[in-house]
Amino acid sequence: MTEINRQFLLNARPVGEVKLTDLKYHEIPVGELAQGQFLVAIEYLGLEPAMRGWMENRASYLAPLAIGDVMRSFGVGVVVRSLHSDYPEGVRVSGTFGMQTQAITDGKAFPVSIIDSDIDTASYIGVLGITGLTAWCGMEDIGKPQAGETVVVSGAAGATGSIAGQIARLAGARVVGIAGSKEKCDWLTGKLGFAEAVNYRQEDVAARLKQYCPDGIDVYWDNVGGEILDIALEQLAMQARVVICGGISRYNARGPIPGPVNYFNLVFRNALMKGFVVSHYQKLYPQAISWLKEHLLNGDLQHREDILDGFEHTPRALQRLFRGENIGKQLVRI
Repeated sequence: MTEINRQFLLNARPVGEVKLTDLKYHEIPVGELAQGQFLVAIEYLGLEPAMRGWMENRASYLAPLAIGDVMRSFGVGVVVRSLHSDYPEGVRVSGTFGMQTQAITDGKAFPVSIIDSDIDTASYIGVLGITGLTAWCGMEDIGKPQAGETVVVSGAAGATGSIAGQIARLAGARVVGIAGSKEKCDWLTGKLGFAEAVNYRQEDVAARLKQYCPDGIDVYWDNVGGEILDIALEQLAMQARVVICGGISRYNARGPIPGPVNYFNLVFRNALMKGFVVSHYQKLYPQAISWLKEHLLNGDLQHREDILDGFEHTPRALQRLFRGENIGKQLVRI
């Protein structure tokens, strides 16, 4: 019987919110291996805010996808057949395998990492994957939180924000999170050790930040952009650092996107605002993974996966991400 690979292909460029029809289900036979290749049976797929940009026809830090391409995504799985000496059958691996159930690769186009047996598989697509690397590299190189400082994180109950906030807390900073529900805020203050949390859907964010950050914001980690970024810029402390990690509020917007009104406060506060892409920090990956793994294993670093079961639900999982329905890392278990 022919083995089938199930895939989701890019079917249309998103206009506004990502639609289920922007991805198209497809089946193909699993191909034969060439020398130096191996076959990965994918167990989990990770959903990222960056996917919205990958679906658009514009240049970015990665080339845009063409209509009909397999949707780009990170995954973890097990090597089931191999003609590559570095990736024997039975090892678990993580990499950019695409939105599919099986992937044939030589490990060159996108790096493939072998997963340690002492860490659960799902963690390698979240806290020890692109999520954790992004949080650690951004805080280490730009945020530089210090003991006694106040750090504010937007999108704090998401995959990256939740790790970034904990990194700041472990550095001795006082961390305030901004999230979109009581459940998320309770998770931040109860499980993750944030000092305070603001529910932006029900509270006055500007007023709450003035209450929780009376001496101003020393580090602002931005995952959302828009109005909340402007509020944070207005409340910066002297020599503050603003880390631009994402802008999920703008991803589905149509038409011109306005810039922040309060940007000139960077001058008045002698502050820094810098954006980054984690792929520019590959030299820091070994140090980041070592730190993240140490604190994960000793229990200092908490994480959460929001998992949908079934490959067929992958487009729905992507929608959940942009609607803010997930808590922690949004995954699909195949």
